[in-house]
Amino acid sequence: MTLPIERARSRKPITWLTILGIVLLPAAVGGILVAALQNPTERLGTMTAAIVNLDEPVTIDDQYTPLGRQLASGLVEGSDELDSNLTWVISNEDDAAEGLADGSYQAVITIPAEFSAAATSSGQAISDGGGTAEQATIEVTTPDDGLVADDLITQQIASVATSTMGTMLSEATMENVLVGFTTIGDQIGEAATGARELATGARSAADGAAALPEGATQLADGASQLGTGASELAGGLGTIASGTRGAADGASTLGSGLTSGAAALEADGLVPAALFTAADGAQTATARVNSGVTGLDAQLKTLLASCDADTTPEFCRELALASGTATALVGPAGQAAQVAAGTASGLVAFNTEASAMLTSQLRTAGDGALSLADGLYRLADGTDQSAAGANSLSTGAVALSDGATALSDGATELASGVDKLATGTGDLAGGLKTASESLPSFDDQESSSLASVIADPVSSNSSMNTIFGPTAIPLLAAVVLWFGGLASFIVMRAHTARTLTSRRSSAGLALRAFAPAAAIGAGQGVLVALIVQFVASYDAAAWWAFAGTAVLAGVAFAAVNQALVALFGGIGRWVSALIGVVAVATGLISTVPGWLASIGQALPTAPAFTGLIAANGSALASLVVWGVLSLIATTLIVAVRRSTSTKAVLAGA
Repeated sequence: MTLPIERARSRKPITWLTILGIVLLPAAVGGILVAALQNPTERLGTMTAAIVNLDEPVTIDDQYTPLGRQLASGLVEGSDELDSNLTWVISNEDDAAEGLADGSYQAVITIPAEFSAAATSSGQAISDGGGTAEQATIEVTTPDDGLVADDLITQQIASVATSTMGTMLSEATMENVLVGFTTIGDQIGEAATGARELATGARSAADGAAALPEGATQLADGASQLGTGASELAGGLGTIASGTRGAADGASTLGSGLTSGAAALEADGLVPAALFTAADGAQTATARVNSGVTGLDAQLKTLLASCDADTTPEFCRELALASGTATALVGPAGQAAQVAAGTASGLVAFNTEASAMLTSQLRTAGDGALSLADGLYRLADGTDQSAAGANSLSTGAVALSDGATALSDGATELASGVDKLATGTGDLAGGLKTASESLPSFDDQESSSLASVIADPVSSNSSMNTIFGPTAIPLLAAVVLWFGGLASFIVMRAHTARTLTSRRSSAGLALRAFAPAAAIGAGQGVLVALIVQFVASYDAAAWWAFAGTAVLAGVAFAAVNQALVALFGGIGRWVSALIGVVAVATGLISTVPGWLASIGQALPTAPAFTGLIAANGSALASLVVWGVLSLIATTLIVAVRRSTSTKAVLAGA
């Protein structure tokens, strides 16, 4: 059955089959494109990719670490959050190359031999305190004749897999670093406790050393008095020489007293036992202080050498100050130990020599006195010997007094040095405590949680699961409706061939040619909306808005294509096809050149695209304006075509 619609460039009438073909063309094209491009990630099982694992596993802390095998397993099996949706094949280099060449594999993922070593290099560098960290890489190969989006899909999957493994390795490394902070803090805390104990011992040693000067002063005073007594004894012996009997009695008494004193001095010694105890205690304490300060200085230098100034600058500065303080204490501690040792040995030598000397002299004096008692005739000689012995005793007592004074001065310096040692050790303990408290401390759960966030600080809640985005369907719908309008005026005339002779108005002729195209455009819009609903499953409100915009776009596109063909003829159809191509190019990606994007925004397909994404009044109004202006343009062209010259009429006749 034919219709009263004129066919373009032919006298053959248009049938309902022709109209049906025009109506179904956008629906068929749009349905094919939407079915092919909608959610391609859901059909990735049709793609086959090969994994070539050349990785050589490493052993870290006696733990076998095959990271290449783990990565391959993650690609094949997927993760806890997302299953693998490609068909993966574990292959080798030769099979993978053959598969790419014959089309069996759409991609090949190659894990190099040094993958495990490089992936664990950063953790090893941190653990060893040095070394060079390397970045692990994998190679993604696709065939030269692969399809357009295949590279994007395989690269994205490989990127996600390597990113996930990188996050896992970073998390493990950061957890070890955080646990290391806690361990270092505990060790420094233990060092601070030891320094406090050392300071307490040094303070006790300082108190003991402070008591030494007083004892040495008392010893000097006693020796001075002894010297004075010995001098007076010599004078007394001269007096004794003047009296025989009294001298005899006195000599006998003196001899007995001197003999008893010599025995007592030989038994007890000249230096008090308390002084020996204090000197020995000072020697032992200063030796321990010297050993403790030396060990502490070495320990702090070791800790300072292992400190990472980039990670914990404040802690390293405080540790450096503590190490400097300990180093400064090594010298005074050693000097104090030497002084205490010298004091103890000098006191022993002094006691031995002085006691022996005084004992000998007292016994000599006693023998002299007894000899004096034996006979007056020996009185003069005995008295002279006693006087000489008393003078020697005076000289020895003076020497003893001078030595005791020197001992007092040395003990004063010892007390001052040990006091400084106690103060410095206390400052060291305080500095170590501050350093220990300034380091962060984390338990296992906190370390794991914090390391997880540090390793992957930024995440996305994007739910996109298609490489074409949510605007793919509106773009395809707008383009196929545009080409549907073009198809109408490839088949039909933009205005009747009887324009010149028709009695209808120009507007009537334009509308008469527009009416069937508008009806076809509306039908195309309904069919495209139905197909889109079948694929995308819009809710009721969204689909009615989409369908209404599609119908309006089909009608408006019919008007625009009519105007183009009416104005330019066949060139107008070429211009229409070019407009469709520009609409596709500017709607696929945002990185098109600015001038091309500006052209795309000025085309009639732009408001249709916008309205099909989300119906809005501005887009609908723009489509109405395009349709009305196109009808006005067609009417004006028809009006122009209705006038001609006599020459043209005669030529036609």
